[in-house]
Amino acid sequence: MPRDPEPDWILQQRRIIGDRVRSQRMHANLTQENLRDLSGVERLTIQRIESGATDARIGWLLRIADALGIGLRDLLDG
Repeated sequence: MPRDPEPDWILQQRRIIGDRVRSQRMHANLTQENLRDLSGVERLTIQRIESGATDARIGWLLRIADALGIGLRDLLDG
């Protein structure tokens, strides 16, 4: 049975979180490859998170936040 598409507000929040990941990564002067090396999260996954194309697992976000030297709240609350 196919899943219903995500509501627009969820897609919008995914994009906002992705924008925060990208912004923090760029502020740290890191490429997606650098962030992959520091976080252990695959570059394609980072790309998908930044574009809002995927639901980011909490474990991925925790690894990314740690690699960026920020708290998880900085990615979720801005």
